[in-house]
Parts: sequence; C-alpha cells; structure tokens
Amino acid sequence: MERQAMEAARSWLADQGVSRVRDGWVSDEAPDTLLTANDVAHSWAGEVFAEDLDPADRVRLAFGLLDLLDEYWVACELRMADGSAGGSLPAEVLWDGYRRRLEADRDVEAITYSLWVDWFEDRSTAATAFAEVLGNDIDRVVADRSDPLLRRARRVLECSGPVPWPVKEPAYRTALRLPALHSPLFHGLRASYHDIYGDLEPAAALALLDQLDLPTNTQHLAELRHVLAAGHKNHYRSPRAWDDAVRSGS
Repeated sequence: MERQAMEAARSWLADQGVSRVRDGWVSDEAPDTLLTANDVAHSWAGEVFAEDLDPADRVRLAFGLLDLLDEYWVACELRMADGSAGGSLPAEVLWDGYRRRLEADRDVEAITYSLWVDWFEDRSTAATAFAEVLGNDIDRVVADRSDPLLRRARRVLECSGPVPWPVKEPAYRTALRLPALHSPLFHGLRASYHDIYGDLEPAAALALLDQLDLPTNTQHLAELRHVLAAGHKNHYRSPRAWDDAVRSGS
C-alpha cells in the first residue's frame, strides 16, 4: 500500500511539473535549478490539500508524498491541515497512516519527529494522538509481541516525553510487563524529565524506573533516579538538580 501511495505521489508531482533526476528534483518552471527533497516539500506539500479530491484521498496522497520525499515538512503540512479552518482530517485515515509508518522496518524519523513536536507537545492534541498511535493498542502489543507492533511501541515510547503523565502512565505501566519495551520505556521516562515540555510525576515515575530491567551501566540511569527521588518534575524547572546528580556520582 505504501508503494502505491508513493507512486501516486510521484505521478501527482509530475502533474505539477516536478520530476526526479539523478541528484535531486527539477521543475518545469526552472529546469536548470536542482531542487532538494526539502525544497519540493516546502513548495508543493501544502498544495495537496487544495486538490479536488475526497478528504481521505488527500491524506493518503500526503502520506505518499511523505514516503517519497522523507521530509518532516510534509508531516507538518498534515498537522496544519488537520487544524485548519476547513476542519479536521479524516481521523481513521490520518492515524492509520501514522501507525503503518511507525511499524515499518525502515527509518521513520520524519514521523516520530512530527509526533513529538506537532502532536505530543500540543496539549490540545496530545491525548488523542498518543491514544491513536499506542495507548489504545498497548495491551495488544504486549500480548501479540509481533515485530511491527513492537517497532511502533518503541518509537512512540521514546518520543512520548511531552505527553501529559495521566495520559501516558497507563500505557507505561502496561509496557512494563514486556522486557523488550524496558529500554524505550526508560528513554520515555528520561525524555519526560528532560524535554522542555516533558511531563511526569516523580514518585510514580521512580516506581516505574525501579522496575525496569536495564543494564547497570545504562547511561543516565543513576542521575534520573536521583532527581526523581528528590521530587523534581522537569529539568527546566530545576536546572541545577541534574548537575548535582552528576557531581554526586549517583
């Protein structure tokens, strides 16, 4: 399905006069100017949502463009279109697109970055986004343990720092039951402390941290335990606490 989406996006770009060449992209308007994938994303991704297509097909086309270009800006245009005056995008198609790519056996940095900065940092969308990409499925992830589901869970946990603690804690507690998720869960807890919009409850986070089966030499494990035990909620609220933990050799 993703290959079909990419081909549809490639065909759509061709209709806009944009085509792939050996070292990048060119447009009919300026055939002597070599464009990067990022140039193409910034110039044409937003145009997808002006197409005379069914709303669901616009979303599918945008995801195909994201697969083709592998540029975060396409995902950013998806988020902006969802919050536009024209109304929300079809939720089923939108979140199915995210889930499929989070499960893919390839790099999906544009998708995870989009989740982190566009959906999880926004308190008006964080709960819905987290539920759609992991929260609603975490029991199935733990029971099924298939590689695609585990890839999705790992990726979401690692970028979930900004998600409000009451939203993500149930999924964190369920993930605790599966040792394969302990390392990404640790990264999620660390991000919950270090991200500028990170959110956690120190006592509850410490209780989870103490149940993780991690190598004793895990980087920053001791420091995180130290600041949580001291009751700190976020690095930016107590900027000296982490340095104190490092100096103390915790």
